Amino acid sequence: MPTQYINGNKLKTHIKNLIFPVRCPYCGNVILSDEYACKNCIGQFPKSYYKKYAAGGYQCVSPFPYSGIFSRGVKNFKFNRNKNYAKQFAVVMCQCISKNYYDCSFDIVTCVPMHKKMIRKRGYNQAELLARECSKILGVPYYDTLEKFKMNKPQHSVSAKERETNVKGVFRAIDKNCVADKNILIIDDIITTGSTLGECAKILTKSGCKTICCAALCSVEID
Repeated sequence: MPTQYINGNKLKTHIKNLIFPVRCPYCGNVILSDEYACKNCIGQFPKSYYKKYAAGGYQCVSPFPYSGIFSRGVKNFKFNRNKNYAKQFAVVMCQCISKNYYDCSFDIVTCVPMHKKMIRKRGYNQAELLARECSKILGVPYYDTLEKFKMNKPQHSVSAKERETNVKGVFRAIDKNCVADKNILIIDDIITTGSTLGECAKILTKSGCKTICCAALCSVEID
């Protein structure tokens, strides 16, 4: 490859980074383009991962609690159109996934879907962005396996007791043949009671998949 072409690419990347600097998703400070967080925020990362079970007994692992700098990062990601944060979050998620599911061989990475009306409103499904980036890092293909075909109340607007009922009958499998006999990793941004992830996992299980493992960026501790 010609040297001038390589240098040209480096120059374009340098200019892009000057115009659109890479920022730490947790504090907003500018970082190097190959970094996923600033050193100060990395120093605040938990020493251990979070484990809980979604409805139906499906295990879910998360690198962060939904508090402090981590909840601030997720909110900026979800509501302020910081889609590029997905790449940085996925690095830490995949570390967590590899550590906890080291004995699993996944065939598919998928995500908790959003209703098309919500996607139009927000512009993207943050769980899908995370799943697609995790797919690249893990070297496992991403597929849309589920669709949300009915609108329901936002989970954060109902009580913990109502959450399981609130997600009943709002998801369905897109193609059962796609998931049949497959080991699936399903990803979401936040797990609270685990009702949403559990409902999605249940539908995939009924569609014939072999195993389901779950991962979320943040875990909400419930008193």
